[in-house]
Amino acid sequence: MTAQVRRARWVRLGWAAVDALIWVVMLFAALWIRLDFELDDSYLKGTAYFALAAMAGQILVGYLVGPYSISHVMGSFEEIVELMTTTAIVGAVLFLWALMVEPVVVPRGLPLTAGALAIGLMFALRFVVRTVRSHRAMQTPAERRAVVLGAGEAGRRLLRSMKYDGAGPFVPVALLDDDPSKHRLRLEGLRVRGTRADLAAVAERYEADTLVLALPNAEAATLRDLAARAADAGLDVVSLPPLKDIIGGRPTPNDLRDLDVADLLGRRPVQLDTTAIAEQISGRRVLVTGAGGSIGSELCRQIARFGPSRLYMLDRDESGLQATEMSLSGHGLLDSDDLILADIRDPKALADAFESARPEVVFHAAALKHLPLLESHPLEAWKSNVIGTLNVLTAAEAAGVSTFVNISTDKAANPTCVLGYSKRLAERLTADFARRAEGRYVSVRFGNVLGSRGSVVHAFTAQIEMGGPITVTHPDVRRYFMLIPEACQLVLEAASIGVDGEVMVLEMGEQVKILEVAQTLIRMSGRRNVDIVFTGLRPGEKIAEELFTRHEGRRQTSHPLVDSVDVPHFDSDALRVTHFAGPGLAVEWMREEALSTGSATMPEYVNTGATRE
Repeated sequence: MTAQVRRARWVRLGWAAVDALIWVVMLFAALWIRLDFELDDSYLKGTAYFALAAMAGQILVGYLVGPYSISHVMGSFEEIVELMTTTAIVGAVLFLWALMVEPVVVPRGLPLTAGALAIGLMFALRFVVRTVRSHRAMQTPAERRAVVLGAGEAGRRLLRSMKYDGAGPFVPVALLDDDPSKHRLRLEGLRVRGTRADLAAVAERYEADTLVLALPNAEAATLRDLAARAADAGLDVVSLPPLKDIIGGRPTPNDLRDLDVADLLGRRPVQLDTTAIAEQISGRRVLVTGAGGSIGSELCRQIARFGPSRLYMLDRDESGLQATEMSLSGHGLLDSDDLILADIRDPKALADAFESARPEVVFHAAALKHLPLLESHPLEAWKSNVIGTLNVLTAAEAAGVSTFVNISTDKAANPTCVLGYSKRLAERLTADFARRAEGRYVSVRFGNVLGSRGSVVHAFTAQIEMGGPITVTHPDVRRYFMLIPEACQLVLEAASIGVDGEVMVLEMGEQVKILEVAQTLIRMSGRRNVDIVFTGLRPGEKIAEELFTRHEGRRQTSHPLVDSVDVPHFDSDALRVTHFAGPGLAVEWMREEALSTGSATMPEYVNTGATRE
């Protein structure tokens, strides 16, 4: 038995003795009150017997019910309930004894009066001890003095754990909350001292060095604002993760962690209809193209949770496939039949792969995505994002897939760049197969995902590590951001509710300024001397992204974070016989067809600048 366990046992025994003595005191006090502040000798002996019975009953029942057999947080709801139950049982037994005994040895109502007084004194003593401990904890030197923002249930539990569990280096010194109804509220001895606007003043007054965010479901915009205010006040920031990531949903100081860029840019709770997703995936053969990429690999991990009969992972990047296999199976032996090394530009290889796998559900995530490179090499976008998608669609149709999901991008909405043109054409091709093929063919459109390979976050982090400068194209450029797991979860949700031929558009929240992303990363790095240089917008780049084309009729779906639009289909037969003599003609044709609101037509210059077989 450890010293801590022995000490807890002696503490419980001590409180049992104190409560038993309280019964003695309260029985004689109640008798004194009952007899108009005089004591009648005829009742003293009977009251003494009742006092002895009360002492024994309080200790015995208390060990059976719980307050003396289990160590509770002092004055907690659980302790109060068990203590009240114990005292009520003892009082009821004494009252029945007083009713039945003849001749009368004590006033018959004495046990009820004494029981009520005893409960009140037991509670009062515990709250006094708790207040004294809380005051001492406030005065105890600690590594970090913390202002806690959030006076909700998460804040209450976190404060209780900070003060009484001895977990973590934080001592809470003040409480803030933006809810006006909670002003002047007191939790665990701490009073709400204002809102986030008062952070700097409160931190200075109480000599705090840390801001603790007890807001486990806070939106990213809220976290960005609080992080900026904390930086201005010279405070470090730690935060509770989302409740789904907290074991048991009961936050403690051990759950606190530093804010990261995912919290500040893309954090939001996503509620999924897991039943509908499971119906699409469970027990079925699923194939993911681009399985070695950021989105494709996370899709594989999400899909695996729903128990497909087989999960085929297709990519031309063998290292990417190995990394995905490692994350799923714990090894990278590359000896599984579920791994398919193939290029979507190779229609014969795709046809053979689909013929062998016979997938029922296909997620097409393979694509080229870097805007500047595709502006310089538009034919590569044509070969991978357009013809490659056509090859995958054709192989899927031949294999008789029941559901095909094309992963698109916000660049496809009102496109102004080669990437956008090519992905818009991929959406239109998917709509064409929805019209002509068996099964359900849908596209899912969303914006930037944090943590994906080559993302702006990775680029900025590398520039900061090199000492800067950070290069930003324009001070006003804005982008949507979403976490990879969130994006893939919503892709699965959209796939389960999408109607044949539709483009499902994920709600991305508010756009974030890229300049703000750069400033956030600099602040998080702890460096203050990293410069930001503006290089100007690149060809085809927008100031702000769009999720919908102005001609598209936006419709709500059964999920609040997923909308849908229709796109005009594209006659895929026109592509099978089209080759471009140069990149300029390819860009011009893709632009014209991407912005078209009708079916595909071949431009006049096709006979002079391109050839048809």
